[in-house]
Amino acid sequence: MTDLSPPEHLASHDQGTVAARRLEDTVQSVIRGKAHQVRLAVACLLAEGHLLIEDKPGTGKTSLAKALAAAIGGQVRRVQFTPDLLPSDITGVSVFNPVKGEFSFREGPTFTNILVADEINRASPKTQAALLEVMEERQVTNDGVSRPVPSPFMVVATQNPLDFQGTYPLPEVQLDRFAMRISLGYADRASELEVMARTDPAPFEHIRPTLSVAQLQLLIEIVRTVAVGDPVREYVADVVEATRRHRDLRLGVSTRGTLILLAVARAYALANGRGYITPDDIKTLCEPVLAHRVAVTAEAEIDGIGAGDVLRQILDEVEVPRTRAARTG
Repeated sequence: MTDLSPPEHLASHDQGTVAARRLEDTVQSVIRGKAHQVRLAVACLLAEGHLLIEDKPGTGKTSLAKALAAAIGGQVRRVQFTPDLLPSDITGVSVFNPVKGEFSFREGPTFTNILVADEINRASPKTQAALLEVMEERQVTNDGVSRPVPSPFMVVATQNPLDFQGTYPLPEVQLDRFAMRISLGYADRASELEVMARTDPAPFEHIRPTLSVAQLQLLIEIVRTVAVGDPVREYVADVVEATRRHRDLRLGVSTRGTLILLAVARAYALANGRGYITPDDIKTLCEPVLAHRVAVTAEAEIDGIGAGDVLRQILDEVEVPRTRAARTG
């Protein structure tokens, strides 16, 4: 494998792994029995992506979002999305100052490091769309003036399944802005008993930050140095190409989706103690990173075939590079 010794101002991959796992441990102190989902959420953060948590009410979606936000020593803001929420309630608004005789911009909650968008699909499509620019370009444009949000910036959104009343489905273009979509599911019996034994109704409020903003930026830089061998790139290209020509999909994975898959895989590999990506990383991340970026045909939907089913079929059919070859790069 190519020597990827980091520059002098960076810590080693081993130190990056330790920092990532400390972050995971902090979140897991609140979210019990969901180690895999927590690792996925942390990988999304380190890949500078946005996270969508979709599940039934009461399964810990908001708690995971708050715990992840609390583990970072930066600014955190939460917005409860409701049908009457306006776009300006999120991005900000120009307010007239009668003393100065001019308009001044009042920043909205998007000007933060982590924005918790709770129940995002309960707001109107117009309000949902207010997040499109800031999620993609890390800036807000108002009255022709573009204002950058703090760095790093991450949206952690939660939503209920679409079969629940009072929900508005996120359009494909907005779903594509999220690096990952995950579900938590119900807690197992042991975790349920542990949660019932707690006396603190909001344990995430007592979380001490694991990383400062500067340390998080450093960790993100380390993630970028994780190696991607040519065989792994070719494997990802084969998987993506298969989504574009599969008979049960009317929408395949975009180039943005390809790049995000590699970015998240770098972070996931580092969290697993490696400075290189393996095909198994791609297999593990394929569904949470790509399932919301593809769309099944009407015929497949009638037959009960979902995006996850198609992706699993593709992974079974696409040839996997050998481990030794996949590490070269």
